Amino acid sequence: MAEESSTANAQQQAQQVQAQAAQQPQPAEQQKKPAQRRKASKKPRVVLVKSKRKEAIARASLKPGNGKVTINNFSIDVIEPQELKYTMLESIYVSKLASSLAKKVDITITIRGGGISARAQAVRSAIAKGLAAYSDSDVIRKELMHYDRSMLVDDSRRVEPKKFKGPKARARFQTSYR
Repeated sequence: MAEESSTANAQQQAQQVQAQAAQQPQPAEQQKKPAQRRKASKKPRVVLVKSKRKEAIARASLKPGNGKVTINNFSIDVIEPQELKYTMLESIYVSKLASSLAKKVDITITIRGGGISARAQAVRSAIAKGLAAYSDSDVIRKELMHYDRSMLVDDSRRVEPKKFKGPKARARFQTSYR
């Protein structure tokens, strides 16, 4: 009888071990779980663009807002002369779509280097690139390209460096024969 009870106990223990193993998930089962998706973040959309013209470099950031345009922490309204201000804002007033989008975003621009005209053209290009990138459609981009390609494509021309034997890059010193 002792043998029967010991075999019965062994069978019961084996069944308990199998039951516990069935309850615990296997490592392969854990890997087969579907990947959890990340929750969509509720951060506002921000677009960063840069533009260059000669030695001027403009960096613009567009984020949802009410249409404020600031350049180096100054409002666009204080920019003088007026002609340069109009040049900077030209890309906003090209089409109704661009102007309606510009009223919905705040544009912050940081500009360094260059002269006043190059700075104005770099800001103009940065605003245009930002509006084109912020809108998900290609319509604004096509309108800006149709109006003026230089708004979306940086001018690759740079000043040629000065060489020796002359006052400028290509000019040579005048020779005197007497």
